[in-house]
Amino acid sequence: MVTRREFLDTLAVGAAGLAIGSTAKSYGQILGSNDRLNFAVIGLHGRGYAHLAALKANQDTARVSHICDVDGDILKKFAGDAESKLGYAPATEKDFRHILQLKEVDAITIATPEQWHAPMAIAGLQAGKNVYVEKPCSHNPAEGALLVEAQKKYGKLVQMGNQRRSNALVIEAVQKVHDGLIGRPYFGKGWYANTRKSIGIGKVIPVPPQLDWDLWQGPAPRRPYTDNIHPYNWHWFKLYGTGETLNNGTHEIDVCRWAMGVDYPQSITSSGGRYHFKDDWQFYDTLVTSFDYGDKLISWEGKCCNGMQYYGRDRGSTIMGTTGSMLIDAGGYEVYDLKGKKTSEVKRGSANASSDLTGEDSMTNAHFANFIAAIRKGDKLNSPIAVGNVAVTMLQLSNVAWEVSRELKLDTANGKILNDAAAMKFWGREYEKGWEPHL
Repeated sequence: MVTRREFLDTLAVGAAGLAIGSTAKSYGQILGSNDRLNFAVIGLHGRGYAHLAALKANQDTARVSHICDVDGDILKKFAGDAESKLGYAPATEKDFRHILQLKEVDAITIATPEQWHAPMAIAGLQAGKNVYVEKPCSHNPAEGALLVEAQKKYGKLVQMGNQRRSNALVIEAVQKVHDGLIGRPYFGKGWYANTRKSIGIGKVIPVPPQLDWDLWQGPAPRRPYTDNIHPYNWHWFKLYGTGETLNNGTHEIDVCRWAMGVDYPQSITSSGGRYHFKDDWQFYDTLVTSFDYGDKLISWEGKCCNGMQYYGRDRGSTIMGTTGSMLIDAGGYEVYDLKGKKTSEVKRGSANASSDLTGEDSMTNAHFANFIAAIRKGDKLNSPIAVGNVAVTMLQLSNVAWEVSRELKLDTANGKILNDAAAMKFWGREYEKGWEPHL
C-alpha cells in the first residue's frame, strides 16, 4: 500500500505521470481540448452528479476528462451516465492519486466522504491543480486552517461548494440587507428539517469486492467494514462525517453571516441529542446552537428526523433588523415589516427541499461557471476557501460545544477556543499513520 505521504514524496521529486487506462475515444477527447479546462470529478455517489451536470452546463469552457471513485460499481454506473449525458467517455480511475500526476488535468472536484475533503484538496494543490471542494471543506477546524494555508502557499484556486454564493437572488438579497433595507441586522436564524430514517445497528461483514476500503478510509483511523456505512451513512459516524450541521447547515449559516457581515463569534453554545432513534448514529438528530457576537446573534436549528417546517420551508435563513426582516432561501427572498407583515417578495424558482441536490441545479451550475471564469480569466471567486472555511469552522465548533456541553469562548481572529484545553482537543483529529495531511 502506498500511503499519502509516500505519494506526495513521489510528486515532490517529479516522478513521471502514471498511465491511466482509457478508451481511444476518451483519450482523443482529452488531447483535443486545449481550449477548455480538463476536470476530474472525484467521488461519484450523490453530489458527483451535480458536478457532472454543472460541467455539462459549462461545456463551452470546461470538460470532464476523468472520473474517479473507489467503488467499482459506482464508478461503472457513473461512467455510463456520464457518457450518455456528455456524448463522450471520460477516462475512469479508482485511485485519485494517479489523476493528480496527469499534467492535462487542470482542476479536480471533490465530492467524497468528508474525511477526504481537506487532505485531497491539499494534495491537489500540491500537484498543481485548481480545486472545487464540496462543503464542508474539512472534517475539523485544524484541517480547514491547513487548507487555507495550503491555498496561499501553492497559489491555485480553491472554491467551496456553498453554491448559494453564486445564486443571483441570494446575492441580491444580501446586498439589500447591506444597503439597509431592514435597518441594522442583529439576529439571523438558519434551519433545516428532514425525516431521515434509522441507520440501524451495523454488522461487520467482508468488504465488498468492488470497494477499496483502505483507500475509502484514507486519513481516518482504520476500523472494520460494517454494512451501514457506505455509500451514504458515513455522514453520521464521527470518523468520517460531521453530522447534519455541516452536511446542510453550512449553507444557511453562511448566508446568515454573509448578510450580517460577521465572521467568528465571541462565544458558542450548543445543545441537542439523538432523540428519535437508538442506533449507530453517533451525532445528534436535533441540535440548537447560538453564535453570540455581542451586538448580534445567529442561531442554528437542525432537525434530522422531524420535518416540521418554518415559513412552509424545509430550510432557509431569516435576517431580522431594526426596521424589518428578510427571509432568504434558494428560490428568492421575502421582506417583512416589524410586525411580520410581508411587504414584498422576489421569486424565480422554488425553495430547496431537504433532499440532497444530486442532479442539475442552477446554483451549482453558476458556482462552477464562476470557478471556471476565475481560472481562465482571473474573475473573483464567489466563495474562496478562506471565506467558505469560516462558516464551516463555526459549525464544527458548534459540534465541539455539543460534545463538551458548555459554552465556548473564541478568539474572533481565527476561531480558536480560548482557555479550554479539553475543548481544543477537538480542534484536530487522529489520523491513520502515514496519511496525515501536511504542507
